[in-house]
Amino acid sequence: MHRSAPATPEKAHAPAPRIRLARVLACAAVPVMLVAVGCSSDSGDAKKKTDSTTSSSSSSSASGGKQASASPSLAPAKLTKLPEACQSIAEKSIDTYVPKAKTKAGEVGKTSDPQSQASCTWNGLEDKGVDGSNYRWLDIDFKRYDSTRGLGTGDSLAQKQFDRAVSAAQSTGDAKNVKTAPVSGLGDQATALVFDLKKGDADFRYGIVVVRTANAVVAVDYNGTGYQGADAPDSGDVLDGATALAKEAVAAVTAANNK
Repeated sequence: MHRSAPATPEKAHAPAPRIRLARVLACAAVPVMLVAVGCSSDSGDAKKKTDSTTSSSSSSSASGGKQASASPSLAPAKLTKLPEACQSIAEKSIDTYVPKAKTKAGEVGKTSDPQSQASCTWNGLEDKGVDGSNYRWLDIDFKRYDSTRGLGTGDSLAQKQFDRAVSAAQSTGDAKNVKTAPVSGLGDQATALVFDLKKGDADFRYGIVVVRTANAVVAVDYNGTGYQGADAPDSGDVLDGATALAKEAVAAVTAANNK
């Protein structure tokens, strides 16, 4: 396989490979089929008696069927809005974690429903002179779920998305030194991951934090590398950065729903 040439600062301006944490946005519902069964018999008095019994039984069965098919209403979703993704992180945080960001305001991800899905990315190359250059990439992804008959509550759908996102990060192709740990005090549940990933001739280090808060899921992907003699960031640094940014993004979700 052809290997790319050593990266240069100019090439470093290209966005780092983004780890897509979740590609499935909704689950498919399986409709419940009600099958009616008809009966027939010979003519005569026996038929009348059988028809009468069958009719009574059918009516009772139908009535019971309606009661059985009735399901309790789903609890409404707690969160009804998502924040503006690129405004969910303060500029001072971008200055800290993505120095010399190419676009400090961030690049908005495409979405057909900004209240169900939103994302934003930042990347920057900081020239340290004789010490080389530091490249950093940040992606914030939000997903929100409504309670839906036949699918489940917003919280349960978000729980499934949370599990998928964590699993996707854990199974990133060619990732090395993958470490996963729960994060306490963040949302209803949160998981942090760190790993190394080689891209071309550059060694990237990733810090990923996935959070579920009620019926919303927030995924933060913070990674970076060094060029021209600079080292990749420490695992602890990318993990601390991803965790701090996740807290800020979750706070933005809460603020959006308190307006």
